[in-house]
Amino acid sequence: MHHLLAATIALAVAVPAFAAVKTKEVTYESGGVKFTGHLAWDDSVTGKRPGVLVVHEWWGLNDYAKKRAEQLAALGYVAFACDMYGDGKVAKHPDDALKFANEVRQNIGVWRARAQAALQVLRDQETVDPNKLAAIGYCFGGSTVMQLAFSGADLKAAVSFHGGLQAPTPEQAKAIHAKVLICHGALDSFIPEATLQDVRRALDNAKVDYEMVYYGGATHSFTVPDAEKAGVQGIAYNAAADHRSWRDMRDLFNEVFK
Repeated sequence: MHHLLAATIALAVAVPAFAAVKTKEVTYESGGVKFTGHLAWDDSVTGKRPGVLVVHEWWGLNDYAKKRAEQLAALGYVAFACDMYGDGKVAKHPDDALKFANEVRQNIGVWRARAQAALQVLRDQETVDPNKLAAIGYCFGGSTVMQLAFSGADLKAAVSFHGGLQAPTPEQAKAIHAKVLICHGALDSFIPEATLQDVRRALDNAKVDYEMVYYGGATHSFTVPDAEKAGVQGIAYNAAADHRSWRDMRDLFNEVFK
């Protein structure tokens, strides 16, 4: 059963052969720093369509984030996998990944500005309906997507996959326009349960339309097939949680984009 599920997910991750998915690199700036993101779209689809911003893990804009953008393009969206570090920086060691992520997180203004600049790139694409935008993110990217939502960004949906969650202030929670989906591994040792409860309390008090889904048996980075290669304790792939969380995201997009 596990082998069958893994095979099914492997097929889902691959871009279908019939989809005319195209990609290109897009360079942009924020705060005097140059960034290069990965734009993906299905060339066989005509007219404007929803756009989805994809924010990478703490490693930087690597092949994993780019492939997720291409998956979304195969589903009919225009997807932009952004670069939050600039200069093409991609970490190979966890210490470097932590350093890169902390350099961004230590200045919330810079953090949000970089995410907003990437969202603007997506919004400006001729094939994107600027009134139908969403953002998804993984790990560091999940917390980035939440910061984007806290800033009042015009998003229909915000999805965090095993994100480094932080509870919003009452003002930040009230600024959220998006419907929020938080996909969390039930065995994730990186995020204290008390933090999760604080997040829920803040979103409830602000009457945010959200779901927080716990995936049993899943740890941190449960959507990343080669997560264990990093050698970080508490990080592992979970095929069932990967499949179910992607399905939950698609259900939300079907709802908000009609």
